[in-house]
Amino acid sequence: MCGILAVLGCIDTSLAKRARVLELSCRLRHRGPDWSGLHCDEGCYLAHQRLAIVDPASGDQPLYNKDKTVVVTVNGEIYNHKALRQKLKNHEFRTESDCEVIAHLYDEYGEEFVDMLDGMFSFVLFDTRDKSFIAARDAIGITPLYMGWGPDGSIWFASEMKALIDDCERLISFPPGHIYSSKQGGLRRWYNPVWFSEQIPTTPYEPLVLREAFEKSVEKRLMSDVPFGVLLSGGLDSSLVAAVASRKLAQSEGASQWGSQLHTFCVGLKGSPDLKFAREVADYLGTRHHEFHFTVQEGIDALEEVIYHIETYDVTTIRASTPMFLMSRKIKSLGVKMVLSGEGSDEIFGGYLYFHKAPNKNELHEETCRKIKALHLYDCLRANKSTSAWGLEARVPFLDKEFINLAMSIDPEWKMIRPDLGRIEKWILRKAFDDEENPYLPKHILYRQKEQFSDGVGYSWIDGLKDHANKQVTDAMLSNASFVYPENTPNTKEAYCYRKIFEKFFPKGAARSTVPGGPSVACSTAKAVEWDASWSNNLDPSGRAALGVHADAYGKSGDANGSSQ
Repeated sequence: MCGILAVLGCIDTSLAKRARVLELSCRLRHRGPDWSGLHCDEGCYLAHQRLAIVDPASGDQPLYNKDKTVVVTVNGEIYNHKALRQKLKNHEFRTESDCEVIAHLYDEYGEEFVDMLDGMFSFVLFDTRDKSFIAARDAIGITPLYMGWGPDGSIWFASEMKALIDDCERLISFPPGHIYSSKQGGLRRWYNPVWFSEQIPTTPYEPLVLREAFEKSVEKRLMSDVPFGVLLSGGLDSSLVAAVASRKLAQSEGASQWGSQLHTFCVGLKGSPDLKFAREVADYLGTRHHEFHFTVQEGIDALEEVIYHIETYDVTTIRASTPMFLMSRKIKSLGVKMVLSGEGSDEIFGGYLYFHKAPNKNELHEETCRKIKALHLYDCLRANKSTSAWGLEARVPFLDKEFINLAMSIDPEWKMIRPDLGRIEKWILRKAFDDEENPYLPKHILYRQKEQFSDGVGYSWIDGLKDHANKQVTDAMLSNASFVYPENTPNTKEAYCYRKIFEKFFPKGAARSTVPGGPSVACSTAKAVEWDASWSNNLDPSGRAALGVHADAYGKSGDANGSSQ
């Protein structure tokens, strides 16, 4: 991941303003520690902090078209850049960077080219000829992007809120699948898949078609000129990513540079479920496995830094981001700059445990649509910012445009959890990779119950966070929370603790408005809480809050102490 900052339409064109833009861009240097760049043009600034993954030698940004009349600063990866270059044979490219095609596509097609891009991206493009500009974000919001407005009428864009918070009067999270055009004067949606309307699909389930689509998605994400690996928790999603990547690695371009043995990484408290299952999967696949441990206290000590980097006060996001943040630091110390991760599967296939209570296929499908639309506020935000804090890039094969469109076109009856038919959560994904002749994974891994990352790293992690919050937040503080924090009022001491840290770094109302609110159980939306009346009294984002579903739900014997520190 890289860090981008663009300021357009400034009245101030002094050297002091240039210095200020550089200063703000430096707040993003953790995202791109390899090089910095800045383009200035009469009150318009495009800055870039680079993490070099493809073409490290010559792909520094900002990037330009042939005559340098079009300038672009990009955060992301364009997996089909070689195919796009074939459509632009009359264009002269300056670098081998996958992102350079954006400038040339604009030259060739104007603003209507974004849907041609296959990848994860946020970019700002400036046309020096008429001083117009566009900004766009990928379909799901895998890469972060914020938009702000300065008091002088300038418009700002940045990968993270921290680069805008001091200089913008107002800011928003730039919506995924949208483009902003200065010529048209507003945002419009460029990504308009069939599933977005939430109409119930009817396509029959074909296991091999689903499997092949996912394999294609993983394979295209092996594009790298630097060492990489896979984040492996031992759960279904990350294990499938690792299984497919290990099969495809030998044929990839990176194998000649970095070898054909896949590196895998896992983090957890000693004795945690994830460590055990990840080791088993790694041994089965023959990967070079790296296991990292942390203690509850080490996680608590990192909370302020984590919240500063991920820019949210959402409880479940912070719970899961902390171990990922600690693991990313360890991974980067090994010289690895890119990892594949398993985010997105639960949203697409109804994998969270609360989906056991879905009353019918229509409500299940509508909930999966809502969950995918909100990914940029939760799991995408966590996966991107937790890793980018240490200059590590995370790629997410389940959130491939083509794969999502295929998976969301399947009749949701196949996604319904049916114990009477032996179908657990994500059964259609498990079945697609249940190959008796050439197994991808051991059966008990392939059919392991869903475990949320913040639980799987060790049940005592969440219990430790709650204990810590109980010491930091008094009963009086919580009872008066609605007066201190009238917007998205925290309803637990843990939520209050995180909100207090967030407000320390991001005190403006515009910042707190970028964080979603509302009741949730086991990562559900507020709408799905209605599926079970008992959940309204047990609102906690942990999977163990899915009473009657999780094997180690709250209130059972051995409650919350399945792992030691």
